Amino acid sequence: MKKYVYFFAKNKSEGNAQMRDLLGGKGANLAEMARLGIPVPPGFTITTEACTYFYQNNGQYPEGLKEQVLEGMKRIEEEVGRKFGDSQNPLLVSVRSGARVSMPGMMDTVLNLGLNDETVKGLVKLSGDERFAYDCYRRFVQMYGDVVMGLKPEEKEMDPFEKLLEKKKEERGVKFDTELTADDLKELVQEFKNLIREKKGEEFPEDPWEQLWGAIDAVFLSWNNKRAIEYRKIHGIPDHWGTAVNVQTMVFGNMGEDSGTGVAFTRDPATGENVFYGEYLLNAQGEDVVAGIRTPLPLSKAQKTDESLPSLEEIMPQVYQELLKIREILEKHYRDMQDIEFTIEKGKLYMLQTRTGKRTAQANVKIAVDMCKEGLIDKKEAVRRVKPEEIDQLLHPMIDPKAKVEVIAKGLPASPGAAKGKVVFSAQDAVEESKEGEVILVRMETSPEDIAGMHAAQGILTARGGMTSHAAVVARGMGKPCVVGCESITVDYEKEEFRVGDIVVKRGEVITIDGSTGRVILGSAPMVEPQLKGEFAELMRWADEIRKLGVRTNADTPHDAKLAREFGAEGIGLCRTEHMFFAPDRIKAMREMIIARDAEGRKKALEKLLPMQREDFIGIFRVMEGLPVIIRLLDPPLHEFLPQEDEQIREIAEELGVSFEELKAKVEGLRELNPMLGHRGCRLGITYPEITEMQAKAIFEAACQVYKEGKKVIPEIMVPLVGDVNEFRNQKEIIVRVAEEVMEKEGIKIEYMVGTMIEIPRACLVADEIAKEADFFSFGTNDLTQMGFGFSRDDVGKFVPYYIEKGILPRDPFSSLDIKGIGALVKIGIEKGRSVKPELEIGICGEHGGDPDSIKFCHKVGMNYVSCSPFRVPVARLSAAHAVLEEEEEK
Repeated sequence: MKKYVYFFAKNKSEGNAQMRDLLGGKGANLAEMARLGIPVPPGFTITTEACTYFYQNNGQYPEGLKEQVLEGMKRIEEEVGRKFGDSQNPLLVSVRSGARVSMPGMMDTVLNLGLNDETVKGLVKLSGDERFAYDCYRRFVQMYGDVVMGLKPEEKEMDPFEKLLEKKKEERGVKFDTELTADDLKELVQEFKNLIREKKGEEFPEDPWEQLWGAIDAVFLSWNNKRAIEYRKIHGIPDHWGTAVNVQTMVFGNMGEDSGTGVAFTRDPATGENVFYGEYLLNAQGEDVVAGIRTPLPLSKAQKTDESLPSLEEIMPQVYQELLKIREILEKHYRDMQDIEFTIEKGKLYMLQTRTGKRTAQANVKIAVDMCKEGLIDKKEAVRRVKPEEIDQLLHPMIDPKAKVEVIAKGLPASPGAAKGKVVFSAQDAVEESKEGEVILVRMETSPEDIAGMHAAQGILTARGGMTSHAAVVARGMGKPCVVGCESITVDYEKEEFRVGDIVVKRGEVITIDGSTGRVILGSAPMVEPQLKGEFAELMRWADEIRKLGVRTNADTPHDAKLAREFGAEGIGLCRTEHMFFAPDRIKAMREMIIARDAEGRKKALEKLLPMQREDFIGIFRVMEGLPVIIRLLDPPLHEFLPQEDEQIREIAEELGVSFEELKAKVEGLRELNPMLGHRGCRLGITYPEITEMQAKAIFEAACQVYKEGKKVIPEIMVPLVGDVNEFRNQKEIIVRVAEEVMEKEGIKIEYMVGTMIEIPRACLVADEIAKEADFFSFGTNDLTQMGFGFSRDDVGKFVPYYIEKGILPRDPFSSLDIKGIGALVKIGIEKGRSVKPELEIGICGEHGGDPDSIKFCHKVGMNYVSCSPFRVPVARLSAAHAVLEEEEEK
């Protein structure tokens, strides 16, 4: 017969810590502590397999479970010398849930099970304390009524049992439960039972075995309660895992002033500091500490903030010393920070739980590095312990996790970090008002016209757009917090306000946005600043020793390049030259070039842009001295540089000295049905070769000048949107010709490369032809995903969230690379390219270059580097190290 029940007691254990899939985290760790000789109240664990069977068979138990539970109870009775249901010497148990991974507070617990009108008398006799016995009884009836009989109210309502308790305290003129007498508690037990009869139309069960099976049922059923389902969704925990059930001998922290209960962390979970950190309550049961009804007391003298509050170290020094020893045993054994629960019964310490403690990202980094130095783990394990997404949190200001905030809406978390400021609705207002203080730019969606405002704002919020929309991509590049696709907000530019249901937020009112979670918060939320030195820097050095992938950055300015280099970037994988044209002093010349009637007119306008571009490249080459810099030639469609509204067209026409009609006609002529599939990328350079000539000249003149300063320059020129080798040949010919002319004129020879961005599906399929001509490939997976799926990346916010919710797609393919489809195209491109040039340099520069799962794929398919926005560089470095460690584990 299959085994469903595993027994544990001090120095006797059928399970161990490796059995968490079967016994759940709590059960596995109870078994392990028992094996280590730590004082654990005896009990048994019902496996997760029993829970799975329960759900697959309409609430039926598997064959043999009832007999095994009966046997488990007998073993507990033998161990403690008490009998379940006995009126003279009763055994009481707790019934707790325990999933494979910790889901704190999500599922249900029942304490003091086994009490009835007869056994409570036995508990009075055993303890010699009538008040204590009836305190346990009223707690049990309340818990059983709430958890098993379904009287637990919705979150905002007050528990009906709590109402009766408060009423009783009011009648007696007391503040705390502990001040109620035995007679008061007896009355409460009866009142609680009457409440169950009234509300449920049935009696509270007196039979301890009926109570036990009711509680086991309730714990299994709580696996699918609303909060547990939501928690699993947020943390990616599979629904089919199920929960184990732990039935354990009750030990009592509410037996007087020499008893108590507490929760502790073996290190500080907020800072990671190596100090014992926790709280306890005297004369209380476990749930009291987390319920918040009484103010907990500090464990140690060092932790005290109020001298009038006695620490456990002071009032029970012997118990505190024992706890310290157990802390040391558990940390050394588990080699990680532990979260422990304990009860003190009449001066005797019992351990009720240990688990890997939840902690802040900052604490996790410190604990990993410290434990490595203490010899508990090695460097690889330290790196493995810190998740790349945690690093993301450390690079930006964050909302203080302890702060209470009013969340009014939620969008997509497009660029991490938090920002607060006064709401403005136009780029112009953002520029003006940012001179006086912090602003948040709120738009329906952003366009390149908004670039100055985006730069001036602390953060950006848009009602439309996905994770690779203009707002998202530009904000990440700037390191600005950004929330996009917040479709619950309605933006009214005319009234200068946005609405969320009945809430109206007007221009000038303060909001906070959280680009790490997508939250929009009313008012000014308190922030905490990132710390990037010390342990953080050390951990990143260890990650660099492990990883094989190079990490470059997407940077368009010397400032961004410098920032990325400080974050550990090993070059620039994408410098988008179009971003340089949107500055106010440049866009006029760009517009002159666009509206020019012939090539001569275009060349005249481009001559004005040439020195500006050259200066940009000089600045970038200086900052990235000795490192490769990939510069992408002009990519977006030209209409993005022109105004779209009549009023703006009139203003710009006057500025450019042309008629409104002429400029309007030009705007109309450039308008395309699918601009992202239209006249852009290399197609611009082919139809207007003078653009490519100007950009190539600016690049090589800048390279020569910086070279003359004694600095090593490594330019790599990238031709965008190539789908056919002949497009690439056309542009390469111009670039090589201009490069030779400039270098001959300057009398300098600089090594350079000309490559292409692989972002069109056809390019992947003919990559062998393109590789004969190209020196490198850089996969532009934003466009490759867009064209591969046939999704407009600016419109996916309207339907992709529903796809994810309904399980059509596992995640947003613009945030994390679709390995099965788009990844297959990338793989084909790499294999075909390297079949012609085995040493072909290959990287990725789409937004996926900063996504941990996508980086693992890049490592697997043999890319040379990934490139991402400056603030994602440390994330990419750590992710690349994780990719190596996972590969080693698989072997």
